[in-house]
Order: sequence, then C-alpha cells, then structure tokens
Amino acid sequence: MQVYLDLIMLLNFLVDLLLLLGTNRLAGFPLRPGRAALAAGIGGVYGGICLLPGLHFLGNTLWRVVSLLIMSSVAFGWDRGALRRGVLFVLLSMALGGVALGLSSGGFWGLVLSAAAVCLMCIFGFRGRPGSREYVDVELNYGEKKEKLLALRDTGNTLRDPVTGGSVLVVSAAVAQRLLGLTKMQLLSPVETVAAGTIPGLRLIPYRCVSSTGGMLLALRLERVRIGNWQGSVLVAFAPEGLDSEGTYQALTGGAA
Repeated sequence: MQVYLDLIMLLNFLVDLLLLLGTNRLAGFPLRPGRAALAAGIGGVYGGICLLPGLHFLGNTLWRVVSLLIMSSVAFGWDRGALRRGVLFVLLSMALGGVALGLSSGGFWGLVLSAAAVCLMCIFGFRGRPGSREYVDVELNYGEKKEKLLALRDTGNTLRDPVTGGSVLVVSAAVAQRLLGLTKMQLLSPVETVAAGTIPGLRLIPYRCVSSTGGMLLALRLERVRIGNWQGSVLVAFAPEGLDSEGTYQALTGGAA
C-alpha cells in the first residue's frame, strides 16, 4: 500500500486545526487561529515523522502524549485554563475518533469533514458559553503603551459611569501598573491619588460588591480600546487586586462591547 507523506501531514494539520478551534470556542475563549494553526502544524509534522522508517515508535502512547502537551502549550499557554482546554482537546479528539469510525469509508475527506462537523458543533451548537463563561480579547492603548489581555464577559458586572451611565471595563492591578505606572498603594488610596494629580483625567467611580461594602475605584477614559471586534472609547476602572486567582483573565467586561 502506497502512503503519501504530504497528504498524511496535511490531514493531521487540518484535523488538529479544526479541533483546536473547536476547543477554544467550546471553552468560551477567542478562536486564536494563528496559535491554533502553529500548534496544528506541529501535529501535522509529528504525524508525518511517525511514518518515516525507523521512527514508527514515535507513534506509541508516550510520544502521542508528549506531542499533545506541546500542541496544547503552543495553542493554549500554561495556565490552569490551558490545562482544562488540553483535556477538552483530548475529549474532542476521542469524539472525532468515534465519528470517524462510523464513517470509516469516508477516507481523507470523510475525516476532515467529520472534524469540521465537530468544530461547527462547538461554535454554533454551544455558542462558546459552557458554564456561562465567555472570554474576549482586549487591547488598551494609552499614549505609546499598549496592553493586550483577556477579559471575562461578565453579565453580572453592573458597574456604570456615574456621569454618562455607560458601562465600565475593570482591569487588574497588574495591568494598571504596566499601563499607567500606578502602584498598589495608589490603587488602595484612590482619593489621595486623584488629589495628587499625577495622571491627567484620572477620577473616581463608586462601586459595590457582594463580598464588601464597596468604595471608590480609580478610573480613566481611554479613547482607543478594542474589546473583541468592537472598538471605541471606554471608561477603564483599576481594581486594587487581581481579578482571577487562577490568572486566566485580567479584566471584566459587561456591556461595554
């Protein structure tokens, strides 16, 4: 039987790419096609190497797990959320295996179309919101500085600008430090920080939350903000602490976009 190495690598690339995109959407994360394509490329090369003479041993369970870890780290990163997505990627792969077994006569395109069906099911069937969590890419611009981060789209975030009534994007203390140079002490003493006048336009907004009586947050309107596909001006509030103990997201967005 003649085996075409290039077709095997292409098949692995396409299947892995579709499964990685489906995994991100099912977990509520942005698709990130660039990182998914890079990881899928690694999977395609691995699939081809396993067919080379003397390298068939790379197809055993151990090396398959190693390749999966490499692909997951490239596509998803290293945090706890990435670990969960890695497990989900394995489960989707197993689901695809079951579908492909039922369509075993489909050949190359049968497997690709099966992977596409799994990907589309994740994107349109579940709408990317299992467990009511959805994440979105955010980009903040302040002068020459630019911050790219991940935000949790929180429908329970009712924080509003008391002047305009518009929604507010809340970011973590680490983002405030990198973007504006605000220290934790300054964030914990918002009235004194505003009075010092070190950052033009910085002001206070009141907030309340379940775990505390509330207080004041430092806030600044940024004119160049991107939240997902939306771009515009948003009032950004700076939390004095981190927002996520696992480090998955660094901001909270409600109705801003």
